[in-house]
Amino acid sequence: MNTPESLRYTATHEWLRRDADGTVAIGITDHAQEALGELVFVEMPEVGRRLAAGESCAVVESVKAASDVYAPVDGEVVARNDALADAPSELNKDPYAAWLFRLKPAPGADLAGFMDAAAYRKQFSEA
Repeated sequence: MNTPESLRYTATHEWLRRDADGTVAIGITDHAQEALGELVFVEMPEVGRRLAAGESCAVVESVKAASDVYAPVDGEVVARNDALADAPSELNKDPYAAWLFRLKPAPGADLAGFMDAAAYRKQFSEA
């Protein structure tokens, strides 16, 4: 399982990356795309939508299942990766390059509480 050290992770299999402009890129983990199999559809939140932490805001669908994607922090959607609408399989090729959407975090939102790569990997070794 590929888990880049530079990212943070959620228990619901999203990855987070704070970018230089202060936004947070969000995608699904390698574990998630592997479990789902061949992805055939992606639905992402609209730009401008305000999200609450834990809110279901996107869907990734494979030939065998659909899975919700959750907002890890409160914030406003400022961009989405519309290229995935035509090529959802890019998530299977490299889920860390194929981000789903970017949030401008609400004041006070903190990424420090999310799992680092070692903690994310550990949750699977104990399962």
